[in-house]
Amino acid sequence: MNGSCVFCQIVQGIIPAHKIYEDEFTMAFMDRSPVNKGHVLVIPKDHYALLEKMEKDDARHLMATVQKVGKAVMRLPNVIAYNVRLNNGPGAGQVVEHVHFHVIPRYADDGLEDWKGQEYSDEEVRETRNLLIKNI
Repeated sequence: MNGSCVFCQIVQGIIPAHKIYEDEFTMAFMDRSPVNKGHVLVIPKDHYALLEKMEKDDARHLMATVQKVGKAVMRLPNVIAYNVRLNNGPGAGQVVEHVHFHVIPRYADDGLEDWKGQEYSDEEVRETRNLLIKNI
């Protein structure tokens, strides 16, 4: 646990949250600034700032909880789909430095935009692919 981390404080019960699910390894609760009605955060109980720093078993438990929450979100009235989003690091928009997945319900005509793709040359794709392969 990290005493200054708001999510660790939620896990410890210091800060209240609208929990929807909890097990030995994970917790899911309502986002305080939801993108859409039903927006849920799913976190590991152990403190990890970044996804790649997580232990494999903790990551496995976390994804199982994301899946459970996704199933519950799909049963909300008028939900047609959902997004799962992870902002991994401050450069990606991560505000709380504790791994957390956003499960965001989608409604018809909700106004949320999806990512816009970009085009790269075959050479750029090959170069990037080769760098990624070297780093795995």
